[in-house]
Amino acid sequence: MAAELFDTHAHLNDKQFAGDLDAVFRRMSEAGVTRVLCAAYDINSSEETAAMAGQRPGVVASVGVHPHDAEDVPGDYLARLEHLSGLPGVVALGEMGLDYYRDLSPRPVQQRVFREQLALVRELNKPVIIHARDAFGDMLEILRQDGISPAGGVMHCYSGSWEVARECMAMGFFISLAGPVTFKNAVKLKDVAVKVPLERLLIETDCPYLAPEPFRGRRNEPAHVRYVAEHIAELRGITLEQVAVATTANAQKVFGIQ
Repeated sequence: MAAELFDTHAHLNDKQFAGDLDAVFRRMSEAGVTRVLCAAYDINSSEETAAMAGQRPGVVASVGVHPHDAEDVPGDYLARLEHLSGLPGVVALGEMGLDYYRDLSPRPVQQRVFREQLALVRELNKPVIIHARDAFGDMLEILRQDGISPAGGVMHCYSGSWEVARECMAMGFFISLAGPVTFKNAVKLKDVAVKVPLERLLIETDCPYLAPEPFRGRRNEPAHVRYVAEHIAELRGITLEQVAVATTANAQKVFGIQ
């Protein structure tokens, strides 16, 4: 295909890719995916994603602490994130936020670490990548009170309602859809996929997790973002190329990529 696709959220440093990363990149290229953002979730993965951004063309990175890992942050984690955020190819902070579905860190700790990272986002004027699961009420309240930077941000692997998406967009966020939008019972997500203005839409895999149909239940990888784009195009009654052109331009805009 002529149009280029941008997978805006992947975990290519995951051990599931340790044995065949070169083949993963080859299949990604064959599928027309020319850029991928490797997203971090703790300090160690932040160091890994920052290193990956300098190793391969088309790879950029984010650094940050996921709510699952909030309880285990080292005392100097903010200083380390600030340093990593200045390395070549590191274009955003995240993923960060709240996850009340698994509650792997106590909720007050999740909220504190989220707010501390948001303060860093504002200080550095970097875009932010937000993870929110079963926590949209508290997430929105924190964002209303604290705010983000003028650089904007991404609601990654969005799972909320159209009403919440509309408020997030008003705050400066892009809405990123992943494999679950292709699932047959994902009525709410399909509604969001149709209603979000094309100029506020992103696509991602969140690989190795959440593979789209027809790969559901198997390891996900960046090449599969094409299935997300194809499904959104079908839902909206537009071409795959229109989705690819818009979402790639949106990703380049929010991440400040020329």
